[in-house]
This record gives sequence, C-alpha cells and structure tokens, in this order.
Amino acid sequence: MKKFRFTSESVTEGHPDKICDQISDAILDEIIRRDPDARVACEALTTTGMVLVVGEITTKTYVDIPQIVRNTLDYIGYNNPDYGLDAKTCAVLTSIHEQSENIAIGVNETEEHEQGAGDQGMMFGFACDETPELMPLPISLAHKLTRRMAEVRKKGILNWVRPDGKAQVTVEYEDGVPKRVTSVVIAVHHNPEITHQQIVHDIKNYVINPVVGDYVTRDTKFYINATGIFTIGGPQADSGVTGRKIIVDTYGGMGRHGGGAFSGKDPSKVDRSASYMARYIAKNIVAAKLAKRCEVQLAYSIGIANPISVYVDTFGTGEVDEVKLAEAVREIFPLKPAEIIKHLDLLRPIYLKTAAYGHFGREDDDDFTWEKRDMVGKLREYFGVK
Repeated sequence: MKKFRFTSESVTEGHPDKICDQISDAILDEIIRRDPDARVACEALTTTGMVLVVGEITTKTYVDIPQIVRNTLDYIGYNNPDYGLDAKTCAVLTSIHEQSENIAIGVNETEEHEQGAGDQGMMFGFACDETPELMPLPISLAHKLTRRMAEVRKKGILNWVRPDGKAQVTVEYEDGVPKRVTSVVIAVHHNPEITHQQIVHDIKNYVINPVVGDYVTRDTKFYINATGIFTIGGPQADSGVTGRKIIVDTYGGMGRHGGGAFSGKDPSKVDRSASYMARYIAKNIVAAKLAKRCEVQLAYSIGIANPISVYVDTFGTGEVDEVKLAEAVREIFPLKPAEIIKHLDLLRPIYLKTAAYGHFGREDDDDFTWEKRDMVGKLREYFGVK
C-alpha cells in the first residue's frame, strides 16, 4: 500500500490578495454589464489605508472605479478604521490607459481576421473523482473552511472574527484514494478582546467540525492561530496584489498551472477563458467515466484563434488512449477564443463571485458554466461507450 499526504490552502475574501482580486473583478463586471465588447486587464494593490488600481481598459462606457472599490471593500467587511482599511475613508488611486493597439490587431475580430488569443501561453484544467464536484479533496475542504469562516463572521455567529484568514488542509492518501485528514491549519483575524482559548474552542466547534468532521480521526492535529495572536490583519499586516493566489484559485497545487492569473481580465484573455474551458473538458472526461483523473493543457499564440497544442493526461487511469482523447477534444469542444466565450456564455457580469473561494468546483451556481457536465453524452458517443 502506497501512502502519501497532500496539502492545499485557501484564503478568506478578506485576505489582502483576495481583496485585490475582487476589486479587479468588480470593475470588470461593471464594465461588461455596460459594454460587453470592452477589453479589460486591471490589477489592484492594497496596503494600509490605500488601494491603487492600474491597468489597460478600452471601452465605450464609463464606470466610477473609486466607488466600485469602496463598495467592494464594504461588501467584504472592511468598514471599520480599526482594520487598517476602511471603505469610507481609504485613499483610492487609479492609473488606467487603453489596451495596446499591437495587441488589439490580433484580438479584435474583423472581416479579414477572426478573433485570436489575447496572448500566448498555456492553460491547464484538472478534474478527479475524489469529491462529488470532481475536485481534489484537500482544496475542496480548504475552500469550505474559509467560506465557513466568512459565514460565521457575516452572520454574527462569531462576532469576534475579522475579515482576514486562511485555512490549510492535509489529506492522507492510500493508493491514490483520500482516506483521512491528518492536519488542519487555521489563521483567523480576530478582535483583541477574545482569548486564544476561546478562539480555539469556537473555530473547532463552529468552523472545523461542520466542514471536516467526517474525515477527522483521533490523530488529526489542529493548528489554530499558531502564534497565539492575529489582531493585526488584512492590508495593515500584508500588502495585497491581484493575481497572487493562483494556486488557491485553481486546484490547490494538485494539477499544473500555466502561470496566468484570472481576475481583472475579460474573457478575450485566454489566461481566463481557456483555463475555464480546460477545466470544462477535464471535468466532462471524468464525469463520462473515461478517466478517474484528467489534466488538459491548451496552448495558444497571440493573435491566432486555434490552439497550437492540445494535451490530455489521465495519469494511468484512462479507459481510452490519451492521444485519441486529445483528438476527441479537438473535434467535440470549441477551442477558439470566440467559440469558448460563446459556448460558456462568458460576456456576463459574473466574475466578482469567482474571485474568492476558487474558480472551480462551484456546482451550486449556474453562472459557473464551465462546471456543467453537458458534454458527457457526446464524449461517450464518440468512443462508443453506452
């Protein structure tokens, strides 16, 4: 029997980097709502008392970026000066210019030229049968923990919890199958009045047990605010930048990553749209029971519509040949940028909700169209599987 342990991390919506991801996607949403043809690539940076928004935006509309920033901070929960960043009083600086004409030539569709990829690069999608949503168990549990941390704060179940926080889950596998959680790490931003003993008690009972209980054993170790205090958090403790939590956003390290971040980018950028398509492909392959684990790589050149390569890896779990799987992917799935956007219906203001707790595995929301399993029948028919 082969045993190993694998660890994944998630962060709450109040983590400094996640603040920036949400600001970038809130701006994107408001622009797409008014101008679906806009080109958006914006990033944010935050530190104590300040948010800076930069990037390239080409649009026919106007949006009030400072107000979007303040609304997003308030939604997250940064509305108290004691937190080091307050939606009402923080400084908001902007430096925006239009998308480069050199890029626009290759991306914009004309009578002579179909819409090409917004940049070169490779994108990965991953799926496995470890969880009902076909995600790796460690990242699935980590996201559920951070979502629960936000829930107990926003609903007032634990009134001492502040917006910043992290969760980390280690799962032990036997012959590739997840069996138990060996450790849970929680860092929770808190009011100074609460005792460490109360923090440990409350987090175990109101956060960890409802989420991880089925996988906990008597040997499971818990590390809750391991330094003993976390009263200084958010941008007051660490600066935040858009796109710095790409492993949290995807598969928790189980599965490769092409390196491109998602947030703040309109779907003409294949960093985002092709990553969604790669997940969609991998998930449908696993859902069709053609493999237990599947990773899909799509690679593009700027200005060129078709991917320059399609690669499928089933890690020895496949029921059909991987080369034939890659051929099936090219035949069955839309892989050009314009086709991906149309098939997944990506020109909608859906992106703010993707910017925290992972872009994948979110089957509870119909806006996450890349989580659908609607290509299972076509895949099984292609391979003659009943």
